[in-house]
Amino acid sequence: MPSGRRGGASAKVAALRAAPSGRNGTQRVAQAPPSIPAVPSGNLVEVRGLATVLGGKTIFDGLDLDIARGKVTAIMGPSGCGKTTLLRHITGQRLPDAGSIRIDGADVPRLPRQALFELREKIGFLFQNSALLTDFTVFENVAFPLRQHLDLPEELVRNIVLTKLQAVGLRGAAGLTPAELSGGMARRVALARAIVRDPMLILYDEPFVGLDPIALNQIVKLIRTLNDTLGVTSILVAHEFSAVTRVADQVFLLAGGKVAAAGTPAELARGDSPWTRQFFGGEADGPVPFQYPAGDYAADLGFPAAGRA
Repeated sequence: MPSGRRGGASAKVAALRAAPSGRNGTQRVAQAPPSIPAVPSGNLVEVRGLATVLGGKTIFDGLDLDIARGKVTAIMGPSGCGKTTLLRHITGQRLPDAGSIRIDGADVPRLPRQALFELREKIGFLFQNSALLTDFTVFENVAFPLRQHLDLPEELVRNIVLTKLQAVGLRGAAGLTPAELSGGMARRVALARAIVRDPMLILYDEPFVGLDPIALNQIVKLIRTLNDTLGVTSILVAHEFSAVTRVADQVFLLAGGKVAAAGTPAELARGDSPWTRQFFGGEADGPVPFQYPAGDYAADLGFPAAGRA
């Protein structure tokens, strides 16, 4: 491939290779691992007392939640409640101000640098916009993690990539470029890349956004099928409750820095709290107000403030 053609992918490749930094861009300080490893529980991910403040705004205020092994768990909530931030905490991209995030017994914020890298190799991530390398073919996109992290014979790389593409129904599209794919196809290629190293945990950031009904149903089916077939644990951030009801075993509704409601999709659909009524009923006003906080309306218009003669 000509060198100029790869130039457009250089920034994305660098981003995928970049090492994590601590909160506010500071370098992570390696700490000694605990002498006695935690005993694995029925939960793959355990979050305790998570506190995060960004730009003076409290995102999490003592958040507690458990992600069961082998299940599909959906994280939902109003925009800005911290759903994607939670995924960044889980992968160690952002350090919390307080609290712990344990994955398979390892406390992510306190992991040494190398241990964090090793943990990340067990996590697959499907990005919100698919994040395919535009100058690579479908095959090269899926093969990228294998070539980046492992020293495998090319024949083995080829067989693994074609197996994953077959699983998402796109083996015949291996030679296409991202520009030749529909939105749904691009999402499926990104999913093949996320599972190419057989992770124990897959994170999905808004997997249903921008998809037509056919493509959305394909992604829903793939998430459920791959989770059950591969025996992995899946966490997905989503707003589309109709899709979540068909794929998730457990749902957490985040609001106000905490878990506002939790349960199966059916249990949340029947919930009668103000948060569940507004979020799942699509009400325009409620705990999340229609009006952004502002001063006196009359005063802003130049009239005497309310209550003044």
